[in-house]
Amino acid sequence: MSRAKKTARPAVTVKIAGERHVLRSDAPPEYTRAVAAHVDETIRKQLKQQPLEPHRIAILAALFITDELFRAREEIRRLRAEVEGRTAAAAERLEAALAGEPLPDEAVDAGAQAPSEDAPEPLA
Repeated sequence: MSRAKKTARPAVTVKIAGERHVLRSDAPPEYTRAVAAHVDETIRKQLKQQPLEPHRIAILAALFITDELFRAREEIRRLRAEVEGRTAAAAERLEAALAGEPLPDEAVDAGAQAPSEDAPEPLA
């Protein structure tokens, strides 16, 4: 039995922290370059604030980028909950209107949530 021939992933050359890297990814080259540029920018910002050994700067950059990811995930979760709440309230109002019942007094945005007061401060 022969193995299925895999398509070669395109190689993309990027420069991060002054070093050239050849990356292979299933993502489009433009996306790979954008991700590498974000990493490079984060490293450069850290170097300006505190010149450290390369591995320590890489760890700090990873922490800052992970912080961005976690905050984005939390914002997505919050927005999804808000959309679900608003959708449920709108559906309730629509069902009441179609049934000829008086509309509920609740605002359509009853499912909206205020930003969390206990959210941690950004690392930056």
